[in-house]
Amino acid sequence: MPPKKVVAEKKAMLGRPSNNLQVGVVGMPNVGKSSLFNILSRCDLGKVANFPYATIEPEEARVSVPDERFDWLVQQYKPKSEVPAFLTCVDIAGLTKGASTGAGLGNNFLANVRAVDGIFQVVRAFDDADVIHVEGDVNPIRDMEIIQQELQLKDAEWVQKKQDALKKSLRGATGTANLKDKAMKEELDTVTKVLELLESGKDVRKGTWSNKEIDVINDLMLLTAKPVTYLVNLSERDYIRKKNKWLPKIKAWIDEHAPGDILLPFSVSLEERLAMEFLDNPEGLKEELEKLGTASQMGKIMKTGYTMLSLIHYFTCGPDEVRAWTIRDGTLAPKAAGVIHTDFEKAFVCGDIMSFEDLKEYGSESAVKAAGKQAQKGKTFEMTDGLIAYWHCGK
Repeated sequence: MPPKKVVAEKKAMLGRPSNNLQVGVVGMPNVGKSSLFNILSRCDLGKVANFPYATIEPEEARVSVPDERFDWLVQQYKPKSEVPAFLTCVDIAGLTKGASTGAGLGNNFLANVRAVDGIFQVVRAFDDADVIHVEGDVNPIRDMEIIQQELQLKDAEWVQKKQDALKKSLRGATGTANLKDKAMKEELDTVTKVLELLESGKDVRKGTWSNKEIDVINDLMLLTAKPVTYLVNLSERDYIRKKNKWLPKIKAWIDEHAPGDILLPFSVSLEERLAMEFLDNPEGLKEELEKLGTASQMGKIMKTGYTMLSLIHYFTCGPDEVRAWTIRDGTLAPKAAGVIHTDFEKAFVCGDIMSFEDLKEYGSESAVKAAGKQAQKGKTFEMTDGLIAYWHCGK
């Protein structure tokens, strides 16, 4: 008999198993968090002010994720309704040193960070005497170290409590090697490993974990398990000339302390000016950016946040609606259909699937079908980004 085919175990993801994920805008006070949030959300929910703790309760907004494929589909189908992909952004109060022990708004801040799934960490690298810094001067390396340490300290506190509770439960075990005690021992081993990593000064997301360990970590909802993108806020001048004394140091710090995390320079002052001067004037905005020899980073920031959370989307298209449906990378077809309606997942039969690239190349759905480029896919089909799907469901 031929040997059995070995199926590789699919790597589990850190974080909530959901499509409705949120990214928190995080940082020290007065670094540009609320201003960035206002620009992204095109509103004034975030309270911009030149003093610490101007934002106390978190504000949230659904922000569209730019996609040229979606724009093309809207032009092609000219639907009555168009619904792009969205990502929920949350503006969170500024963190200060000692937050892990409750200093400032520390408890509020950390609870709000715990509630989101990913982090946009805004780092101030601009000088402005009119905008005070809670630590007295501008030093992004110090600021990043403070935030990392406070998150690690709070995680260590939570993990220590979990470890103590597991040890207590195991001491009260019957001594017989039952499955429950074995599972508890494995959980304790994972929790201890997490605590040792945190005490060595590393974030949980940078550890090497098995799928079983990831299941335990996800139940803990740890702050340093969340993915982070560093958004470095520059002056308009520095951003346009692509030069700032702090950027190489920030890059070196990330490479050492958070390897693999993304760094995106941007300028709140530039983005605010563009948003005010060229609202509802896309042609004027395009001309201004060409004159400056630069580009807005808002679209790139949203795309990066979406990808950071392992989100992708597929499209449904027709004269009534063109819509992007957000799912996690690696989602199987029935669950992808279920984001439209739970009944679609329960009664899933199959899906007619075509790629966006084929539709664009052939020009119409009928031409894609005639070329044999549309395929019928079943329950084990894994969705990829940018597919166009039509679901068939039973009763």
